[in-house]
Amino acid sequence: MNKPFAQRCQDLVKVIEDFPAKELHTIFPWLVESIFGSLDGVLAGWNLRSLQGRVSPVEYSVAMEFLDPGGGPMMKLVYKLQAEDYKFDFPVSYLPGPVKASIQERVLPDSPLYHNKVQLPAPGGLGLHLALNPFEYYMFFFALSLITQKPLPGALHIRTSDCAYFILVDRYLSWFLPTEGSVLPPLSSSPGGPSPSPAPRTPAMPFASYGLHHTSLLKRHVSHQTSVNADPASHEIWRSETLLQVFVEMWLHHYSLEMYQKMQSPHAKESFMPSEEHVLAVRLLLKHLHAFSNSLRPEQASPSAHSHAASPLEEFKRAAVPRFVQQKLYLFLQHCFGHWPLDASFRAVLEMWLSYLQPWRYAPEKQALSSDSQARGVSERWAPFVQENLLIYTKLFLGFLSRALRTDLVSPKNALMVFRVAKVFAQPNLAEMIQRGEALSVPELRSWLVIPHRQHRLFTAPTFTGSFLSSWPPAVTDASFKVKSHVYSLEGQDCKYTPMFGPEVRALLSEAQLAQLTLALGTAQDENGKKQLPDCVVGEDGLILTPLGRYQIINGLRRFDIEYQGDSELQPIRSYEIASLVRLLFRLSSAINHRFAGQMAALCSRADFLGSFCRYHLLEPGLSGRRLLSPVGRGRAANRARGPRLSLRFLGSYRTLLTLLLAFFVASLFCVGPLLCALLLVLGYVLYAVAMTLLTERGKLHQL
Repeated sequence: MNKPFAQRCQDLVKVIEDFPAKELHTIFPWLVESIFGSLDGVLAGWNLRSLQGRVSPVEYSVAMEFLDPGGGPMMKLVYKLQAEDYKFDFPVSYLPGPVKASIQERVLPDSPLYHNKVQLPAPGGLGLHLALNPFEYYMFFFALSLITQKPLPGALHIRTSDCAYFILVDRYLSWFLPTEGSVLPPLSSSPGGPSPSPAPRTPAMPFASYGLHHTSLLKRHVSHQTSVNADPASHEIWRSETLLQVFVEMWLHHYSLEMYQKMQSPHAKESFMPSEEHVLAVRLLLKHLHAFSNSLRPEQASPSAHSHAASPLEEFKRAAVPRFVQQKLYLFLQHCFGHWPLDASFRAVLEMWLSYLQPWRYAPEKQALSSDSQARGVSERWAPFVQENLLIYTKLFLGFLSRALRTDLVSPKNALMVFRVAKVFAQPNLAEMIQRGEALSVPELRSWLVIPHRQHRLFTAPTFTGSFLSSWPPAVTDASFKVKSHVYSLEGQDCKYTPMFGPEVRALLSEAQLAQLTLALGTAQDENGKKQLPDCVVGEDGLILTPLGRYQIINGLRRFDIEYQGDSELQPIRSYEIASLVRLLFRLSSAINHRFAGQMAALCSRADFLGSFCRYHLLEPGLSGRRLLSPVGRGRAANRARGPRLSLRFLGSYRTLLTLLLAFFVASLFCVGPLLCALLLVLGYVLYAVAMTLLTERGKLHQL
């Protein structure tokens, strides 16, 4: 461990090749942790998220070769241990929240990934843990390092697409979920040939079916899963299934349907919040899954082509997205749409969503499309996908619309996001497909109470024996049933669906409001030549903003002119004032006002010129001359009247002191002494004050 990185990896390669699995299995957990970091985030490992080829070319090349999925030393070690059926303990406490809570309640999670792996805590040993084979253990750490490992301080300016971790994710997806050909068999370093699939394990603890009550009648139903991977034909894809399920569970399964419904409450506490890097990795997964699913030939992709003759890989391509990804992705997106900050960083979430909405972008025939064929719009072959993912199109569009109305659209980055969404949904034929899907789901929605994927696995008919695919329910061919099942599976039985093209949503972009928003974009001015205030109504406690007014403020179209209207002597010390001098002058003027209050009041009450001169200096300007910002101020104006007082605060200003110093400096240039200069300044101010007093009195007489 004290050697340079490249030398360390060379030594590890020699150890992996020379030592038997019996000795290697003892260092395997340590090696995985030293690469990907510890689950608690204390150990950073190799910092794959910060490792770049153009910055550290030697370390980058060595790490990528060592972890390569095709023939890297680390994968050779995994398959070497896999052949001997070694198991490694993984703590349940580090699993995503819903999975951890489900296992702790002795309820079997719905993913086959956890079946027959949960182990009861031994006396004086670990708590609940999973018994994983080497490939699963390696992938669990690899996927979770995206979440548990925090980026280094200097990694904020690193392009994610150039990082070793994300390039490895892309390589693993391309290797284990191939778009061409089949999954290559693992390279085994043992003389016995390729490593076998993980052997089935006897269930170690009783579990109830996910989503049902825990009863004694269901305790042994988990025994139905003991035949996982019994079919030899499924051996070719068990690594593909494992990789996909690990990525989906570790990256997406942080929210359950019950948790999502609780999060709709305004008093709900913030739960897991993904990072921008996390979202980018999920987008990479979704883009590859579309390419993986679209690599089926047309005759294989059609529902009529389903048969027992189909290969496991073909079945897996057809079922990967709807069975493993859809529900967890929907809840993940719902949480991001509702809790992500209202800033430009939402672009990562938006592009992930738009990538999932457009599987046709990743179809093989897209490469042959010309520019004019793009204008023909979305092909009808994608109508089933739109219908089976209806809520991800419609409800998330409404969620984005809600965000857009609360976003500063003056910002070009925020305006670009609105443009991106509008461009995607404006593709020819897409809106019609969504409308047809809504027509299938809205009528008599509540009469459908069957949710296939929530049924107990014991009651589902397997499409063929063996593999994780054996627990999948048969494909549903009725379009209306599929759409309604989709709505219920994602929103629950008590959902109230709001059609995207229904009257409620159309009432949000009404012509009257659009006309108001268009007028707000102008530069209308009031009679004083100033910009108008935001649109508001007068309430009991002052001005209340209307939705239009909030929109105007958020987008910088209009604003309130905020100014201080309290006691001028008590206003906060400004940046252009000397704090200590202002406080000293306030105490001095307060003492003078307290000592000579009666005399100042008598002088100001006189009706001659002396009284006017004193009022000009000792009384604040009338409140009637100020523009009140709230109707409440009119009722309180009478309480703000104050008696005559002396204010010396102007002497605490840097500007005043600098002006006086400049005046004395200029006077010294003309051989005028400080005393004479001070007398001239006082005389000049007296003349100015006399003139202002006469003008003020004349203005009052004119008003009368």
